[in-house]
Order: sequence, then structure tokens, then C-alpha cells
Amino acid sequence: MQASHHILKVLVGSQAHGLAGPESDADYRSVFVIPTAELLRLDAKYQGVRMSEGDEDETSWEVGRFLSLAVQSHPLILETFLAPIVSIDQWGTELRSLFSACWEPERAYEAFTGYAVNQRKKLLEKKDSRPAKYAVAYVRVLHGLCELLATGTFTIRIGETQIGETIVKIKAGAFSTGQIIDLGEGLTQEATRRLTLCTHHPDPEIVNAFLIRLRKAFLA
Repeated sequence: MQASHHILKVLVGSQAHGLAGPESDADYRSVFVIPTAELLRLDAKYQGVRMSEGDEDETSWEVGRFLSLAVQSHPLILETFLAPIVSIDQWGTELRSLFSACWEPERAYEAFTGYAVNQRKKLLEKKDSRPAKYAVAYVRVLHGLCELLATGTFTIRIGETQIGETIVKIKAGAFSTGQIIDLGEGLTQEATRRLTLCTHHPDPEIVNAFLIRLRKAFLA
């Protein structure tokens, strides 16, 4: 079996968000390509997602799986398009250029708010005894959705945005659970309003054309 080829690796998590403390680990996401010949075998099976944990956590997607999630506007995938680059080749560069062609307003709204609800649930359950972690994620993803629907993109380094000071205080435990929920509800309402005004249209044909060209290039 031929080895897979990584086309993109980015920094994510608190270090990318401008919220890192002395105890913060480095988190990464990446995209790899499986040789096309391996996908055409009769018994073809492959891992669409790979995860490694340790001092440096990394989640990696095969490019086909990555783009399938991208056109569904999955928040973690869309963040990967915009996060600080660790390594990249020409295919990764072209992949990153597809951001606008991938995301769709209604799907983004559903995906981001669904992710936020999950984070809120973990906050209320005090999962892993780290409620501040989930509180930050809850507010951060909703703020990102508001930005996306209004501007067509969103800020990764949220610690340096207008809401950054609030996020830092939430991480430090300075907000009550009720205040955090109220903030999240306000952001959700704002996202709902912005969705009605958003005129962005994706272009899945461009995304599909890229994937076909890539598969052909990795056939040899």
C-alpha cells in the first residue's frame, strides 16, 4: 500500500485563538490524500479521519471526507480553511482557496448552532470538570457564525476581536453559567437575523472539479 500524502497542516485550539495559557497544549488539524489507485481496489477501505493524541493532538481528514464535510459547513472544517498554516503544498493552497465555494448559509447556521448546543450541554454537565473550556467554545463558535454570515469569513484569533476580552474573562471563570447562556442566546438571535440578510451562494461544482483533478494527479 502506498503512503498517504499530507497537503495541509494548521494550528488550532487556544494557541490559534489567542487564548493560550502556560498550560495550553498545541492542537493541529491536517488534510491528507490517499493514492487514487488505493481507492479503486475491489476491497478498498480507508480511514477518513485519523486522530493522534499526546503532547500535540492532531486530527487529520482524507481530502474527500474533508470536502464532504466542508460543503456541509461543518465548523471545525471551515476553521481549518482559515487557521494559521504549519505546512502546505500547492494542493493545500488550492484547497484553502475553496472556502467561499464550500460554505452555504443555511447549512452553516444549522451546523454552527448545533455545535454550540453540544458545547452548552457539556458546559451545563461540567464535563471533564472543565466547564470554562466548553463555555469558551460555546460563545466562540456562535460569534464566528455571526461573522461568517455578515462578512463571508470569520476570525480565528478571537482573543484579538471585540469580543476577545469577554472570552478571556469567561475562560478565567469570571462569568456565571447564566451569563454565558444569555450571551450565547443573544449571539444565536443575532445569527438568525444575519441569516435572513446573507446572500452568499456556494459553488459545489468548483469543489468537485478540484477533487477530480486531485484524484487524477494522485493516480500515478
